[in-house]
Amino acid sequence: MTRYILAAIAGIWMADGLALLTAPLLVIRRLQESLEQSPNLLRWEAIGIGLGTLLILWSAQLPYQPLWWISGGAMVIKGGFLVWGPAAWRTPLLSWCFAREAIDYRFVGLWLCMLAVLLLHALGLLHG
Repeated sequence: MTRYILAAIAGIWMADGLALLTAPLLVIRRLQESLEQSPNLLRWEAIGIGLGTLLILWSAQLPYQPLWWISGGAMVIKGGFLVWGPAAWRTPLLSWCFAREAIDYRFVGLWLCMLAVLLLHALGLLHG
């Protein structure tokens, strides 16, 4: 079960990364519009907190283990900030994030795809 959940995290990273690589401005604009219409969507970041925690706890035996601790910790911190952070800090940060150039989003997408491939490799699901 552990491997499947970690593989699902890799799948989420890959899907997000590919979306940001192929249509970064469209993805970001849709996200921005969705958050403007329903700010409560940020509560879904609690799932990211849970997945980040699982990544930290379940990656002890995997190769690249410090990377998973850092990535899981970043997921927990980001999710915690977006769910419980003060709006006075969160709003300007989100505005700054939404105002980036397309290349910035593509670098994030490339990073997410790289994390996904490394996690799948660490799980033994990629051979080569």
